[in-house]
Amino acid sequence: MRYCGARWRYNGKLIVSLLHLAGGGLDTTTGVWGHGDGAWLTGKVVLDSSKAFTVTTGVADVFQDAGTPGTAAAGTYGAQLQAASAMDITTAEAATRTLAIVDSALTTVNDQRARFGAIQNRLESTISNLQTSSENLSASRSRIRDADFAAETASMTRAQILQQAGVAMLAQANAIPNNVLSLLR
Repeated sequence: MRYCGARWRYNGKLIVSLLHLAGGGLDTTTGVWGHGDGAWLTGKVVLDSSKAFTVTTGVADVFQDAGTPGTAAAGTYGAQLQAASAMDITTAEAATRTLAIVDSALTTVNDQRARFGAIQNRLESTISNLQTSSENLSASRSRIRDADFAAETASMTRAQILQQAGVAMLAQANAIPNNVLSLLR
């Protein structure tokens, strides 16, 4: 087994893309992980154009809108290209036809790569939007707590001032009988 691929870490999210080259085929696996959630997109491209191929989806949420641009619909597709064993390069005309077949295959691969890139961009955009929403929510929560703290501090200060004024009035009220007694002596 030979793997080639890339691995990225984006603000706590891990996005992995692996290609497995073996047995005349190309297995592709892409995954997104974050805080216990996961999504997978897997597929296998067999390098024999005479065979049919199947696109399967393991996570329904990723392909909920299957069939729209940028997504793959689950299903089995027939071969639309000539088999690699039938390609002929012995004459100029046959070589030109073979080049057209190879160009068509490369165009198909590039189209699929573009679709997968669009899906990856949508996932990265969603991750970025969710992180921004999370940061905004945390900032809002902090401002609300700060405002509540300020309001409660003002209320406590008001209560302390009223309490001190009440104590001062009681002290003066208690002093009046003592003043009257001292005058009578």
